[in-house]
Amino acid sequence: MIRDQETLNQLIDIVDRFVRERLVPAEQQVAEEYKVPDDIIQEMKELGLFGMTIPEEYGGLGLTMEEEIHVAMALGRTSPAFRSILGTNNGIGSAAVVFDGTEEQKQKFLPKYASGEWVGCFCLTEPDVGSDAAALKTTAVRDGDHYIINGTKRYITNGPVADTFNVMARTNPEIKGARGISAFIVEKGTPGITLGAIDKKMGQAGSLTCDVIFEDCRVPAANLIGEEGQGFITAMKVLDRGRLHIAGFSVGIAERLIDDALHYAIERKQFGKAIAEHQLIQAMLADSKTESYAAKCMVLDAARMRDESKNISTESAACKLFATEMVGRVADRAVQIHGGAGYISEYAVERFYRDVRLFRLYEGTSQIQQIIIARNMIKDAS
Repeated sequence: MIRDQETLNQLIDIVDRFVRERLVPAEQQVAEEYKVPDDIIQEMKELGLFGMTIPEEYGGLGLTMEEEIHVAMALGRTSPAFRSILGTNNGIGSAAVVFDGTEEQKQKFLPKYASGEWVGCFCLTEPDVGSDAAALKTTAVRDGDHYIINGTKRYITNGPVADTFNVMARTNPEIKGARGISAFIVEKGTPGITLGAIDKKMGQAGSLTCDVIFEDCRVPAANLIGEEGQGFITAMKVLDRGRLHIAGFSVGIAERLIDDALHYAIERKQFGKAIAEHQLIQAMLADSKTESYAAKCMVLDAARMRDESKNISTESAACKLFATEMVGRVADRAVQIHGGAGYISEYAVERFYRDVRLFRLYEGTSQIQQIIIARNMIKDAS
């Protein structure tokens, strides 16, 4: 749902210009220094990018899902590290509070997320728990007006710079599945929190992840999100929205890769003519354009359905599956079109080729999306 097309167009124009003029020129610096420059982060705050999805009454822009997808596609035309630093505030770091938080929690946390004063993160994955999230081992034991949290969370995006940790923990050890899990907001500086070393990853330099360890960490009971035992339901609502966002972002990256490959193919000469005139190169460009367009149509359709309050569990998983697999194929073709140059870090396609591989893993692997889709199909047919 687009509430005001002219206003959205203005926002997209601002983001497009910011991406072209500020972010793209800084891509190599981020890759070398493994950090988004502070001045760029400040500009993101001033543009309101940290609060795009947070309701207006808490200081955000309150974008609908469809509007968010358009912005995600615009942000996708540059390094994923830039989106990552603000992505958790707009998605998995704040969504649990937006969906199921108390009014007091919303008043306390959302304005700080929206302004970028605070960075939030989402703590679900553990060393022995990834795809089977319902089997998590982190515990939260009630002790008067507090809960005592113990456990380790792994690969936590923005963990090294987070001001709050939205933690999924088991409050009822007698219930082994999803119904024993609750969600908590844990603030930075709470005794008992330890951060692991920053992970060295295949790609996405500048997008920071680490382990977050909780040892007898006392959290006020007031920081429980929703009710005890409802945390997994909250997490799945968070991921449904997040998967659509990642799908839209993947479309944006695919469009950037297609543009880079196309311009290289037009400029590069082989056998006496531009390689863009060779039919096998044209086939790769055409396949990439077709798949990117298909993913774009899918994710916009699913976003509109979500804005209409429809259950989009299947559609969200389908979008995430198709779009993230698609951008991997597009990146591979972009490298192929560049030839040997595509394997050299001087060209952005080399970096994007490594960066996009992660999209098929986080917020549910491609295989988990297949399982969700198939199970929902079977359930609907029963």
